[in-house]
Amino acid sequence: MSATKFGNNPGERVYSLISELFPITRSITGEGVRESLQIIKRYLPDLKIESIPSGEKVLDWQIPNEWNIKDSWIKDPDGKIIVDFHENNLHVMGYSLPVSGTMTLDKLKPRLYTLPDHPDYIPYRTSYYNPDWGFCMTQNLLDTLKPGNYEVLIDSEIKPGFLNYGELYLPGETDQEFLLSCYICHPSMANDNLSGVGLLTEIAKFLKQKENHYSYRFLFIPETIGSITWLSKNRNNVEKIKFGLVATCLGDPGNFTYKKSRQGIAEIDRIAEYVLRNAGYPFIIEDFFPLGSDERQYCSPGFNLPVGSLMRSRYSKFKEYHTSADNLDFIIPKALGETFRSYMKVIEIAERNFKYENLKPYGEPVLGKRGLYRNERVQADFPDIQQAYLWVLNFSDGNHDLLDIAEKSGLSFDIIAEAATILEKHDLLKKRINH
Repeated sequence: MSATKFGNNPGERVYSLISELFPITRSITGEGVRESLQIIKRYLPDLKIESIPSGEKVLDWQIPNEWNIKDSWIKDPDGKIIVDFHENNLHVMGYSLPVSGTMTLDKLKPRLYTLPDHPDYIPYRTSYYNPDWGFCMTQNLLDTLKPGNYEVLIDSEIKPGFLNYGELYLPGETDQEFLLSCYICHPSMANDNLSGVGLLTEIAKFLKQKENHYSYRFLFIPETIGSITWLSKNRNNVEKIKFGLVATCLGDPGNFTYKKSRQGIAEIDRIAEYVLRNAGYPFIIEDFFPLGSDERQYCSPGFNLPVGSLMRSRYSKFKEYHTSADNLDFIIPKALGETFRSYMKVIEIAERNFKYENLKPYGEPVLGKRGLYRNERVQADFPDIQQAYLWVLNFSDGNHDLLDIAEKSGLSFDIIAEAATILEKHDLLKKRINH
């Protein structure tokens, strides 16, 4: 795919949206989620924002109360603010209960979370379903604290409200779907969260402008409870999902990683691995395991959907993971652009990867009389297109898709797909679409 196909610098556009969303305080519920979804809706006006009330049962779970926070700080014995929520929203453990009072350092210390192995980082901690409160800070700061009385404030509120998520559906020629899912709940983490939001927004903008064979469903959801909620609401329609990817950890400069679906041999698994093998970037392929992000919900045994996850450095594999170091300096537009193009290549192959039936299966058909033997197109890169004609004709028996043929022949998928299109126009092939 040429750069001009996507305009100049898609990675820069993705990075710009990430930068806009980065300062907002988000959690699995609350005003920050709604504010973020409204920003995404500026780019995707057809985005539908859903509101599910607290207390509603979703599969084996229940929608939690909504959490919002206005302010939080710690003052040292001299009255100096040493931890300020407005300087970094990771300073407060997510879903912290409201607190206001004075306590000794010894009493406060069990409520202070640090990362001794990375003393300059602020950790990301949450307590969604277990009422609690706490602060996060660097180990370096903790080491400087002196005995005395510390004043603490967490001006938060937990009460019945709503869980919100965004959903965009782009209808195609068929109602079979390509599901693209990301999560919007992490505050101020650029790679493990917002890279997926930015990337899927850019992909949706592009696909919205073209005609697509498959229908595309984009989900901007809080992690875990969001996918569980969506599956609960759509459990009778998930059989339409033919492909799926969970988008996270997409903007760092590390190697590509593809985590397979639980099925392991789904078409999305084959396509993603093919794209990585032929992209020229170092990559890692991992089998499915029931830990990680929302793929573990989509791939739970009752659903077992063909959903994998295409990433750069996988979550928990980079030291900046779930810390203040996962910031706007950690991700780079170049890496976001590479990932965007890799996702689009997966989509392009999915859109064209059909099985065909050879309409002249007894011996090779005469290509010369159809203008397909040593014509101008053939001369342009002979012998690839000529070989592609023969490979496609021979293996178009209704059992092999074009990706099979590309892998068997060693020719690129693009030239195999081009050959199939040309042969179909000359009534030598018939596309098989089984929906």
